[in-house]
Amino acid sequence: MTKRYDIIISGASYTGLALACALSQGLRGTISIAVLDRMSSVDTANSDTMSSPRAFALSSGSKRMLDALGIWEGLSANAQPVEEIEITDSSLEAGIRPVLLTYDNHLEDGEPASYIVPDARLAAALRGAAARAANVHVINSAEAIAFEEIPGGLAMTCSDGNRYHCSLLVATEGRRSAIRKAAGIGLITRDYPQTGICTIVSHEHPHNGRAVQHFLPSGPFAILPLPGSRSCVTWTEDRDYAHTLMKLDDAAFLKELAKRFGRRLGQLSLSGPRASWPLSMHIARRFIGPRLALAGDTARGVHPIAGQGLNLGFRDVAALAECVTDSIRLGLDAGDQEALERYERWRRFDSTMSMTAFDGLNRLFSNDITILRSLREAGLSLIDRLPLAKTAFVKEAAGLTGNPPRLLQGQSL
Repeated sequence: MTKRYDIIISGASYTGLALACALSQGLRGTISIAVLDRMSSVDTANSDTMSSPRAFALSSGSKRMLDALGIWEGLSANAQPVEEIEITDSSLEAGIRPVLLTYDNHLEDGEPASYIVPDARLAAALRGAAARAANVHVINSAEAIAFEEIPGGLAMTCSDGNRYHCSLLVATEGRRSAIRKAAGIGLITRDYPQTGICTIVSHEHPHNGRAVQHFLPSGPFAILPLPGSRSCVTWTEDRDYAHTLMKLDDAAFLKELAKRFGRRLGQLSLSGPRASWPLSMHIARRFIGPRLALAGDTARGVHPIAGQGLNLGFRDVAALAECVTDSIRLGLDAGDQEALERYERWRRFDSTMSMTAFDGLNRLFSNDITILRSLREAGLSLIDRLPLAKTAFVKEAAGLTGNPPRLLQGQSL
């Protein structure tokens, strides 16, 4: 069977689902959009209710986009505003971890620059919004295998045995993208000798909305506040030692975690499962092809040191939705090449700069070299005494510098 859609989004990721909602809203449901989801409908329903140890630090720009799309209202009760951020840099054995940099995490209008949102809550909100969006069709148990150009569009073959035609194909399949590979778009990659670990902990004392970034020799250890007296721990560790940590029983694992967490929030207990994944970075050599666009982790993947991976994907969503919407309103095709080139110009430079910056920060802080530690401490202490530098940093992390797309400013398309 062959069916035609104006736009096909391959991958029901956070980026893919948000893009479907943005395009549907921007074009008032006048075009047909398909989202290919490799998961079955049963697996999807279960995944949205499963306990997950992951949480995301959504920037103010991402929050404004979700608000403009009518998604944030259902998320806000489960989102924790980050009121303050503090940074330390010390060895694991240090009895005292002096705070080298602390700053208020609010924009000039008083809005928090970031919010911590649990993974499962965000997934459920995006899936619900896509299900309600006009003329958006989520096709379960379907995964792209290959595609080819045909007159006036693309033809795609899927794992469900069906073929689909479209004017524009967007790949949001994650780091291992079949569409990107089929398009012959190469990657620039780097594997880190590190593993990411995350879990949820409950603690005795309230966090008061404070996020903490401990820079330890093996990598950053972040404490992200969640609603209630809970926090998500995002822990970067040496790859070999991480394997050992993940095999520990809960009591031994909690003991290792507490050694890094510190005592400020009192007694700790595990409040969810733990997960781990190898760390790497990559960026696609091109973000577009004929009638093709890459977005989210398909386009680039960064080190989690700054927690900006999903925010970069949502910046892709806002930029691509604006480019495509503006083009279609002018009477042009959904896969218009000039619109896609505008999207690539808008997003590839920012992606490259972000990837380079996060890679550099990881290299600078993930070591215990005495001279580098002294330079880091001097630099952080200097920034701590420069209010304007802090303000600029907060605005950049909020995703509101430069020329942000309309959705990131909270405006409808």
